[in-house]
Amino acid sequence: MPRSLKLLSWKSSAWKLFTLALMPWTLLFPVAAMADDSLPAGVRNVLNHRKLADANLSLYVENLRTGETVLSWNEDKPRNPASVSKLLTTLVALEKLGPSYTWKTDIFYAGELKDDVLEGDLLLKGYGDPFLTTERLWTMLHAVRDTGVSRINGNLLLDDSYFDIGEYDPAAFDNSPLRAYNVAPNALLMNFKVVRYQFTPDAGGGKVNVRLHPELENLQVVNQLSIGDGRCGGYQRGITITPNESVDQMIFSGTFPRGCSSYAMTRTALGHNDFAYGLIKSVWNEMGGEISGGWKNVTAPEELEPILSFDSPSLAEIITMVNKYSNNVMAHQLLYTLAAEAFGAPGTEENGLLVVRQWLEEKGFDTGSLRFDNGAGLSRETRMSALHLKDLLQYAYRSRFMPEFISSMSLSGLDGTMSRRFREDDVLAGMAHIKTGSLDDVTAIAGFLQARSGERYIVVSLHNDKNVHRGTGQEVQEALLRWVFER
Repeated sequence: MPRSLKLLSWKSSAWKLFTLALMPWTLLFPVAAMADDSLPAGVRNVLNHRKLADANLSLYVENLRTGETVLSWNEDKPRNPASVSKLLTTLVALEKLGPSYTWKTDIFYAGELKDDVLEGDLLLKGYGDPFLTTERLWTMLHAVRDTGVSRINGNLLLDDSYFDIGEYDPAAFDNSPLRAYNVAPNALLMNFKVVRYQFTPDAGGGKVNVRLHPELENLQVVNQLSIGDGRCGGYQRGITITPNESVDQMIFSGTFPRGCSSYAMTRTALGHNDFAYGLIKSVWNEMGGEISGGWKNVTAPEELEPILSFDSPSLAEIITMVNKYSNNVMAHQLLYTLAAEAFGAPGTEENGLLVVRQWLEEKGFDTGSLRFDNGAGLSRETRMSALHLKDLLQYAYRSRFMPEFISSMSLSGLDGTMSRRFREDDVLAGMAHIKTGSLDDVTAIAGFLQARSGERYIVVSLHNDKNVHRGTGQEVQEALLRWVFER
């Protein structure tokens, strides 16, 4: 009998886990045949060659048509799944919100429009749109321009109260607060709060030019870079980036190799509201508009009617970006949205985790040894077993939203995080829909594969071992996937 999905430890604060009591198991899936308890030869060869202990690897493979368990290895051992845990977040979002769900951003006049001048403030209220990028903001602000306003004689008022993030330290996970994967969620998130810096040597060869996208007038860049001899290589191409305390000034120093024609890095900058103000003002100015004031954080009056509401892409499109490209802040936005929709604003991490727990209970899943703490997998505490993931994938395959869920995963050799693995000339290109996960000393995959025979399989691999994230873990995964494909 297949083992149930289990959830052990959930805790009530945004930094901890909360706990579920054990519940009776409702049988959802057919009885499976006993699996061979030996590892495939290709997997064993990689482990031996790389001197990796098989005790640190968990595998599970099941035939979806027959329910036969064809491989199980340490299948009930809880391990860190890294971003593979996004499968739970996105599946619950599909089930609770539906694939056509959209987020909105409301825009209000807090003043009187005279000719093309707003005598007063422009107010924006966010509801957690995970994909309000620069390009989509341009479209939204053009819609505002179409209402008749060109100049704003006042401030930008920003309402991000739909989420309550609490205390969030972007350096807490790995002491890399400028990395995009560490961005905090926010109800008025814009462009993931990141800036792309483009570095190119000056034509005269004496200095390095730094361009920003998007350009933010409230972000200062101090360019102390020099050019030196050498090929285009090395960590960050020799560039050191140092922010000031308020993260509104970035100092670039170091020696940029002459062999580089161009190099780009993406990093976070500013606080959420500072970033939103800088981006809105930049785009508005590009349109020929003007804003005379600064920004203020407010709560929109309930009686105020928006002049327009701007909708996000659908949830089905959003989870595709979350799973194919493993976007952490978008996964966080999903969890907070689940909380706000279920329990009312403001959405919190605690209530988002509660929604997931209640969904598991409603579906009859037993609860046990799985730990799940932020919806994105950016954690050293999250734990899942291969059986946990097998049960999730079994359920998803029978869900009414199965097509949307499966298509949200990276397609082997073609897109997302699997695009560089099993290229188009490989027999496995396009044959597997896979969610990947990687942290230091962690590699994981979970998803579906169609074998050469036409049979479809659930495939799960969780590997927690020293330095497996540096390539050896992928070698194990490749050997496993090729073995399943030939069945």
